[in-house]
Amino acid sequence: MEYFDSLPGQLKTVISATGIILGSILVGIAIKFVLFSLIKRYNWKKTPGLSTTMVKHLSQPSAWFIPLLVLSFMLPLVKIPAAPFEIFRRILEISLIVTFSWCLIETINMVQDLIRRHYQITKADNFRERRLLTQLQFIRKLAKVSIVFFAICLILMSFATVRKIVTGLITSAGIASVIVGFAAQRSISNLLAGFQIAFTQPIRIDDVLVVEDEWGRVEEITLTYVVLRIWDERRLVLPLNYFIEKPFQNWTRTTSQLLGTVFLYTDYSIPVDAIRAELTRVVADHKLWDQRVCLLQVTESREHTLQLRILVSAANSGEAFDLRCDVREKMITFIQENYPGSLPKIRSEISEGRTQDKLAGAVVAHSI
Repeated sequence: MEYFDSLPGQLKTVISATGIILGSILVGIAIKFVLFSLIKRYNWKKTPGLSTTMVKHLSQPSAWFIPLLVLSFMLPLVKIPAAPFEIFRRILEISLIVTFSWCLIETINMVQDLIRRHYQITKADNFRERRLLTQLQFIRKLAKVSIVFFAICLILMSFATVRKIVTGLITSAGIASVIVGFAAQRSISNLLAGFQIAFTQPIRIDDVLVVEDEWGRVEEITLTYVVLRIWDERRLVLPLNYFIEKPFQNWTRTTSQLLGTVFLYTDYSIPVDAIRAELTRVVADHKLWDQRVCLLQVTESREHTLQLRILVSAANSGEAFDLRCDVREKMITFIQENYPGSLPKIRSEISEGRTQDKLAGAVVAHSI
């Protein structure tokens, strides 16, 4: 202590300030360690999933935020000249805003993970889950954008020069709002469409859609666009306004059950009852049939063929497609093996007199 008192005043100030800063950071790190140790110990017994999620998302941002928070409380004790103190205070203030925003964003991610864990979208009857997750995804993205926007505003407003510029802009807000509103009308309309989709839900996460003659599932709904995962692994990206302004097919709007259609074209001699009996036998043992609909009808009689329409039902669109393909293959094989004469054919009749004239003409032409 006597040695410290014997040091020059400026050096003592530097050592004291450094000690307070390092001590505050170490105290903050210790608080963070103790806090998360208690969380792990408590939640491991009660709700282990909550503990894992909190540590996953909040451990890293808290390791920065808590020490900076402790340092901000101890900052009045740091005795350094006014100019360096103001610079240090400004840096600390910006760092606190950034790390606190980081904590808020990770808290939102943590809540999303907990909800996703509780509401599993992978189960068969997942309409409630898809509805909730669609709203959650939109709200999460909007909340993150809002947090980042306000954090940037707070950082900029901490500078006096920026505050003067903002004050000047507010005085001309009328003209600026008109210009910005006109320039951003597409973005604003997309944002409003996002609200409408999130809460009226013409589409949801994992819905099966047919859009622009493409079949796929809704993979992601952002603030401005929707990503559709096509059956062949391509991605179709569409603006949110598309689903408000244009018609599209939603195959899972109220239920995922679907009817599959198979068309067969045969000769008029086909025994329809035998084909119907074979269809019943094939579908009855099929694992993809949900036992709701199995029907064969003669839907059209054309000049040379009959059109047979088969209707079979399945639990969802993917199973309906596979069931259609399998039924089509087995029914065609059955007709080929048992009624090959009833396959589509073209009939033609030639009269006897015209046949003799054609043969005589061919003999004369050959002799010449």
